[in-house]
Amino acid sequence: MVVTSGAEVHDDSNNYDREKELKAFDNSKAGVKGLVDAGITKVPRMFIRSDISSNTLETTKKTQYNIPVIDLQGIEDDPRRHKEISDQVRHASETWGFFQIVNHGIPISVLEEMKDRVRRFFEQDIEVKKKYYVRESGSRFRYQSNFDLYTAPFANWRDTCFCMMAPDPPQPQELPEVLRDILVKYTKEVMRLGSCLFKVLSEALGLSSNHLEEMGCAEGLAVLSHYYPPCPEPELTFGTSKHSDNDFLTVLLQDQIGGLQVLYEDQWLDVPPVPGALVVNVGDLLQASLTF
Repeated sequence: MVVTSGAEVHDDSNNYDREKELKAFDNSKAGVKGLVDAGITKVPRMFIRSDISSNTLETTKKTQYNIPVIDLQGIEDDPRRHKEISDQVRHASETWGFFQIVNHGIPISVLEEMKDRVRRFFEQDIEVKKKYYVRESGSRFRYQSNFDLYTAPFANWRDTCFCMMAPDPPQPQELPEVLRDILVKYTKEVMRLGSCLFKVLSEALGLSSNHLEEMGCAEGLAVLSHYYPPCPEPELTFGTSKHSDNDFLTVLLQDQIGGLQVLYEDQWLDVPPVPGALVVNVGDLLQASLTF
């Protein structure tokens, strides 16, 4: 395997040095995209997962389950629709912990620009990205590959940029130019939507509409953007390991490629992209704070 910046690691099964491979990859600051750009044809050993089986990779297209899609049209000005939506959110949260929302008020143009700008960030010249590559948690904006690179048993085939946008937003100069304007615009829209969702969730729990916001659930916002470069041996690795989100609420913007799955009744089910929709995930903190 050859990574950029002159770092070279040979995968010798009889003399494999995982620590050396991890450090070479990390020090390159090129991420998984750098491996692809270098023209690798084999997945480096640090990414290979021994727990993948045919059952793990098998999709569940034969099942009749579909993640709920909730239409938010009329939530602000129609009391009857508001009650219907609240009931739908309660049922989806109790049953799935996930649901998709449409007519959420965020312009399609903002969603599309966000996806486009994220793609452009990861696909720009590595020398431009390198100055944002940090593993420490102090920076408001940071680009890296695998935040748990040195502790996880296997690395994921994914690069990520992270930005803490609220309650104390970064200064404009702290953000990459290609993402600067859209991050601010997208944050404003998601914060508004988040406030709406927390009100509905509060009501779904039989509480006052401001209960979750008064708990501080809507004060912070972290924006994570993931990039999954083409993989030469996708059957050997994952873009994202199975996990739960350790926050109050996750609002996820998918592209149209798909691949997202959720665990429901011990089956991994596809969440097919719906044009203009956002996926909502009830996080661990909210589940720990209140039980539906």
